Amino acid sequence: MTDLFDSAGLSDGAPRPLADRLRPQTLADVVGQDHLIGPDGTLSRMLVAKRLSSIILWGPPGTGKTTIARLLAEGTGLEFEAISAIFSGVKELRAAFERAESRRKMGKGTLLFVDEIHRFNRAQQDGFLPFVESGVVTLIGATTENPSFELNGALLSRCQVLVLKRLDEAALGLLLQRAENMEQRRLPVTKEARAMILSMADGDGRYLLNLAEQAFSMMGEPGLLSPDDLGKSLSKRAAAYDKDREEHYNLISALHKSVRGSDPDAALYWFARMLEGGEDPLFLARRLIRMASEDIGLADPTALMVAGEAARTYERLGSPEGELALAHCVIHLATAPKSNAAYVAYKAARRAAAETGSLMPPKHILNAPTSMMKDQGYGSGYKYDHDTEEGFSGQDYFPDSMKRPVFYDPKGEGREAPIAERLRRLAELRAGTKKPK
Repeated sequence: MTDLFDSAGLSDGAPRPLADRLRPQTLADVVGQDHLIGPDGTLSRMLVAKRLSSIILWGPPGTGKTTIARLLAEGTGLEFEAISAIFSGVKELRAAFERAESRRKMGKGTLLFVDEIHRFNRAQQDGFLPFVESGVVTLIGATTENPSFELNGALLSRCQVLVLKRLDEAALGLLLQRAENMEQRRLPVTKEARAMILSMADGDGRYLLNLAEQAFSMMGEPGLLSPDDLGKSLSKRAAAYDKDREEHYNLISALHKSVRGSDPDAALYWFARMLEGGEDPLFLARRLIRMASEDIGLADPTALMVAGEAARTYERLGSPEGELALAHCVIHLATAPKSNAAYVAYKAARRAAAETGSLMPPKHILNAPTSMMKDQGYGSGYKYDHDTEEGFSGQDYFPDSMKRPVFYDPKGEGREAPIAERLRRLAELRAGTKKPK
């Protein structure tokens, strides 16, 4: 049986990283994934039944995808063969399938583990289909990206997608204890520094063990290592963020919904997370302008002005000075009264415009620059609103054959309250002045 370490050409006597030496030997040793490997977990049931289907393991880095695949092969008696989509192409895939077919003729099945499977293009993914369908290989694909976006529908339909969770603090703490047991000594850090290591790992078990291995080697100074000591030598794991993939859309959705939900603290957090991930601040500025119209509207007309000014301020100042203006805008939008009445009205008007086609405006509101147009009734009967007693004529401005709809229905929040009252009064006046058709 081969694994990724063996395939690198390293012997058993070669120095092995702590993360590799601590690789679980049974599924029960895998931490943080009880929903899959617990007594009632999906994978546990498959192993009991000795029937393993093709699977896509979707989860963050360092959550055990490779280890789980290897242990599944051991538990089902399949030959484990691993390839990486980063370093493999058609030639390597063809060779892997040929080896699997040879084993099958000898009565031996193959579990083909494909790391970063989403990096194969669509044609390469289609190449798996006949071998998966015929049972030449049981495919276990690992991906950190949403399979719905990155994998072919045909391949997805033949695989079960299982989601691995980001390791929580308890799971990471258990890994640290195992590292200490293997090293037969405590990690040479203070309580605060230990908590710092857990935080720096950001849910990635492999990265945590790499940090621990570095900390174990920092024994030159007497006493325990403080957070300041660690900060000089260790680096925090980069937050999972890709500006053109799922994490980008997840975080902007979280920011938008936090603003809509009037939670300035959560909105600032997601705003900061996107900046830390390297997001373009001008993208955030554009989205804030959208939020000002979509979720606040006329409840606070200044919101759109604040958003526009924040964007212009960033354009003038750049980073990091201009980012404060965007943060100012985030707080303003999150604390503003909310109304989507303008957004709802706009969508309703667009639907009505599409449905009614090319209906002409009523003739009384058309200009009549020529005598012929006057003879046709253009402008006839038009009332100049400013000359009426109420400053409101109540005339109908919709096409003659169109029943009057109501698109804009103010919610009565913030500045929309007086707007709602004024529209109610105008509706009463219109009802008393509009002539029946």
